[in-house]
Amino acid sequence: MHIEQLVATMSKDVFEKLKIAIETGKWLDGNPLSDEQKETVLQAILLYQAKIEQSEEHMTVNKEGKIVQKSRQELQNELKHEASKQSNIARFKENDF
Repeated sequence: MHIEQLVATMSKDVFEKLKIAIETGKWLDGNPLSDEQKETVLQAILLYQAKIEQSEEHMTVNKEGKIVQKSRQELQNELKHEASKQSNIARFKENDF
């Protein structure tokens, strides 16, 4: 199976497990990843982020396979926009209960 076909059929759960494996250098059962596995898993993660997840992280890979890095100002604007969409949080004082 070609890696792009693999990524197209990959579930979010599998993606998260692969992400943990590449971050820790180990599979969930504790066995270490070989150099070849690290390379393949990293490639799959980057393709998934680019093609499926369309990640909004500050540095990622776009659909064309190019690295996209957002400026500090772009990140701050996104955070402000996300914060404005969220509803207000109820705040209580210590003696309110």
